[in-house]
Amino acid sequence: MVKALTKTDFNFKGQKSVYHGKVRDVYNINDDLMVMVATDRISAFDVILPKGIPYKGQVLNQIAAKFLDATSDICPNWKLATPDPMVTVGLKCEGFRVEMIIRSILTGSAWREYKNGCRELCGVRLPDGMKENERFPEPIITPTTKADEGHDLNISREEILVQGIVSPEDYAVMEDYTRKLFARGQEIAARQGLILVDTKYEFGKRDGKVFLIDEIHTPDSSRYFYADGYEEKLAKGEPQKQLSKEFVRQWLIEHNFMNEPGQVMPEITDEYAESVSERYIELYEHITGEQFQKASADDDIAARIEQNVSQWLKER
Repeated sequence: MVKALTKTDFNFKGQKSVYHGKVRDVYNINDDLMVMVATDRISAFDVILPKGIPYKGQVLNQIAAKFLDATSDICPNWKLATPDPMVTVGLKCEGFRVEMIIRSILTGSAWREYKNGCRELCGVRLPDGMKENERFPEPIITPTTKADEGHDLNISREEILVQGIVSPEDYAVMEDYTRKLFARGQEIAARQGLILVDTKYEFGKRDGKVFLIDEIHTPDSSRYFYADGYEEKLAKGEPQKQLSKEFVRQWLIEHNFMNEPGQVMPEITDEYAESVSERYIELYEHITGEQFQKASADDDIAARIEQNVSQWLKER
């Protein structure tokens, strides 16, 4: 079994603090820079699975870095460099307490609510008579509040402004960036024979400017359908072939686990972890159109990262 990085405990020069998220570990350098390590941890249903997935962190980090570069003409973003295949270093921004979710197709949680009779999502009116996986007349923005723990909660644009979570000026900028970033993501996906179905963006502020932060257009933050066969499957009411980590959620559901009281996490065998790793690499190659180059995993991954990041910080 190839090694996976599930835990980090670095002490970089100038390090002020570290935040261990579900998947990423973020190191604060002098309240000025962020070192974001994409680990091989994997989460589903708000729980971290007990085994890491080899190369998953590299896949996510490299997809996000590629799309941050491909959209830097649309809006400023936090990325400065990727000193290691699993690490992005960038500017520390003050994050807004909302996530901007944009959807072009009625699927996932939006479809579940629609099926139950809901015709308004985050303040957006939804047309009657829609089918699962049908396109909206135009993409809709359905923000959520950013929770420290547990589920993020749906919220409308009006509620965000009334509660003063984001100023009207900043929200208008975020909304504009969200639509433009999504349009660019859809164009890039289309060239790969994919449909970018929905995604989430996070924004922050630095020196009075709104920046795009965190990851972008990865299979953990986005849903992709294969364009080929989309219309036929929609007409027949068949499930769409998709690229996202939905297959992990489906596997857990089949093993009676949705993180509900009394449920037990199924065993993650080496074989299953390896198969998930292969799926992530497949995602990378489909989304980017490039062959995935595996970083060395024979040696100590943490030592490699520490050396690469320390060298970058020293040279900066």
